[in-house]
Amino acid sequence: MSFENRFNSDEIGSSIIELKNVSRQFGTQQVLRDITMQVYSGETLVLIGESGCGKSVMMKLMMGLLESSSGDVLWNGVPIAGRSDGELVQDRLRFGFLFQGAALFDSMSVFENVAFGLRQNTKMSEEYIRHSVMNRIQDVGLSAASASKMPSQLSGGMRKRVGLARAMALMPDIILYDEPTTGLDPIMTDVINTLILKTRSRRPVTSVVVTHEMSTVRKVADRVLMFYPLSRLQPGEPQIVFEGTPEQAFSSLDPRVSQFVYGEARDRLEELAAA
Repeated sequence: MSFENRFNSDEIGSSIIELKNVSRQFGTQQVLRDITMQVYSGETLVLIGESGCGKSVMMKLMMGLLESSSGDVLWNGVPIAGRSDGELVQDRLRFGFLFQGAALFDSMSVFENVAFGLRQNTKMSEEYIRHSVMNRIQDVGLSAASASKMPSQLSGGMRKRVGLARAMALMPDIILYDEPTTGLDPIMTDVINTLILKTRSRRPVTSVVVTHEMSTVRKVADRVLMFYPLSRLQPGEPQIVFEGTPEQAFSSLDPRVSQFVYGEARDRLEELAAA
């Protein structure tokens, strides 16, 4: 089946992150194979696909947290390979990252969690840090009183919002969201989706979102890429099986795409029965 690509990249900004023929394997297990893709300035790109097809690994490659086994990752057209550790650390300050489980420091209060990056990476005064942190906490819909709470006192949705506030604290150019709504009920999922949109509306920011939640795709995506597990592809078959708008994803004639976005298991059930 051919790779669907009907998205017009001329409608958005220039490339801010680019992968050229990137592959990644762990030992003998290959997760990503010959991936070429771009993230454009100002867009919200959503990555979808089955669990284990390499989406989270892709995000770590984008941030330079993992090295590719082959191929190049470029930031603003410049390969990141060859940068020193110090240069990478400095360049990564342009990124905010919302981890799948929020990844808050359990021994720190909400305030201390959000302030952590500012204290580690800037010379801001404590007065300015306090002002900035309280603004970020309020930006994600939490009360000022929540700043003194510990992570153990928070619901799952509140933890996600604190994680987003921390990701926003350094005012990054790019925010990466790894499964931002996993484990949340539909109402809180919509809260997080709305916050993603509000984050972008407050200031220019490029967003990359990994999700299995189709309501997130519908609400926040400018462009969608769908990855497919290598184990289910033929040799040489592209791992990105779809690129386009959300509307195009939901109207796709490729059964791999339509079955995923509508949550239909018919072909997979046949495969399991035949195994």
